Amino acid sequence: MSNLIQPVRGMNDILPEEEPFWSLVESAAAGIFKTYGYRRIRIPVLEKTELFSRSIGELTDIVEKEMYTFSDRNEDSLTLRPEATAGVVRACLSNGLLHNQQQKLWCSGPMFRREKPQKGRYRQFHQLSVEALGYSEPEVDAELIAMSARLWRDLGIESVALEINSLGTPESRAGYKDALVAYFSGHRDALDADSLRRLERNPMRILDSKNPAMHALIQAAPELKDYLDDESAAHFERVKALLSDVGIAFTVNPRLVRGLDYYTKTVFEWVTDRLGSQGAVCSGGRYDGLVEQLGGRATPAVGWALGLERIIELVRLDGWDGVEAKPDIYLVSVGDAARQQGFSTAERLRDRMPDLKVSMAPPSAGLKAQLRRADKSGARFALIVGEDELAADKLSLKTLRTDDAQQLLTFDELVAELEK
Repeated sequence: MSNLIQPVRGMNDILPEEEPFWSLVESAAAGIFKTYGYRRIRIPVLEKTELFSRSIGELTDIVEKEMYTFSDRNEDSLTLRPEATAGVVRACLSNGLLHNQQQKLWCSGPMFRREKPQKGRYRQFHQLSVEALGYSEPEVDAELIAMSARLWRDLGIESVALEINSLGTPESRAGYKDALVAYFSGHRDALDADSLRRLERNPMRILDSKNPAMHALIQAAPELKDYLDDESAAHFERVKALLSDVGIAFTVNPRLVRGLDYYTKTVFEWVTDRLGSQGAVCSGGRYDGLVEQLGGRATPAVGWALGLERIIELVRLDGWDGVEAKPDIYLVSVGDAARQQGFSTAERLRDRMPDLKVSMAPPSAGLKAQLRRADKSGARFALIVGEDELAADKLSLKTLRTDDAQQLLTFDELVAELEK
């Protein structure tokens, strides 16, 4: 057993019994995206490192500490994508999708960050993300938030709360950064090594610190709302009004700055208290400067991303047990002729009732063993084909979750019974 190859730390298998949860969330999200007019785009897992250092920011934890970066045979620096937004923007620019066009896009897939693995935080994790490029209106900010709220309702998730803030424009933030430098410089002895390094170049990153020892210091820091330009303030008020109009509750969190440098104006997070320290389950905001930053024309944009592992854990906690993975009918057959008849019967059932989930017992097992497997599978019914059934050209339908009497039915009678 010592020769078994184990998975890479923090990179997990998704086993068959877990897959129904993934399919549930992905299917619900894809349906919502379609109704809002968002189209799917698929982007590479591997990008040039420069894409992320220019977009996310060289002084962020992601770029400094967490990216999987290496040089290929041509000595090009490449990175496994730590997030999707930069890749989507790069794809739009590479393929001319923003030339006098607006795009509403979504994508999904694995992301990679070299973090300390813990529940809800993995080195390979999966995201769903949506991006609206070419839209400056606050209505689109609110639309994206409404999409996420609709997803929680469809999934039955109630234990999330929305926090929002506005970061203003880069120009309006300049005065705020000066105020932060002055404030934190007066408390240099209380700053940790990361915060000292960021003090001069990007003091807002200090507000994103997860160091508990700095919590009180950060809470007492100047607030960005006092430095917002008029346009950003009006945009934020409009977003808040739109959310209130459709009944989406929120809290303004003045310390919410997000961990990526490309955000402007609206930022938001959906948070929960049910996943321990991993409270954020969906995060996003407006990034009006990113397209230009990556070589395109100035283009307003807004988007969000959710962590699938965390959303799936909330679905589990709210009581869904993966029942869709259980078969409706477990087919039991004994003898060569019965197995042949059972196989054709299963195919006919799938033709007549496409949504019916039919499983077949291993044919080498005896009748009692097959019925035990049927019960263990969670199926509602066992469909039995044996000598008596073959002689009568009928099928036995046995209920596994109630005490109803077993029935001997023709195929058409069976279909009628199941359709009830």
